[in-house]
Amino acid sequence: MNQSFTDQQLQAYLDESLASSLMARIEQALRQDEGLRERLVRVAATREAGVHGLGEIWRRLRISCPSRQQLGSYLLGAMGQEHLHYIKFHLEVVQCRWCLANLEDLQKQNSESQTTVQSRRRKYFQTSAGYLSSRNPSDR
Repeated sequence: MNQSFTDQQLQAYLDESLASSLMARIEQALRQDEGLRERLVRVAATREAGVHGLGEIWRRLRISCPSRQQLGSYLLGAMGQEHLHYIKFHLEVVQCRWCLANLEDLQKQNSESQTTVQSRRRKYFQTSAGYLSSRNPSDR
């Protein structure tokens, strides 16, 4: 295979922190390219030996990742344009798997929360309507 991947991409592959499509491309290339497999072994050995670059530390500690609270604000549209654009870039261009998973979880929680609220309102209305219809007009 004639694709070349950077050492940073191979490190991210080892951390399983790449977008799924890139992970799949690297995995396919690893199956077909002995040289790439040897490079991956060297990258892994360097990491295991404790040699860490600034970029790797940055990625491992997820310094550029927004907090869960910031992702929630992003979902609600309750943040300034600069932050909104950065988070959108982080999710759509960087495709950070941790943040995408967090965002998906927050969306699921919000959806479940909305369903619960609607169900509660419906039950409240049904019990109130039943109560009101059973009252005598003279009780008012």
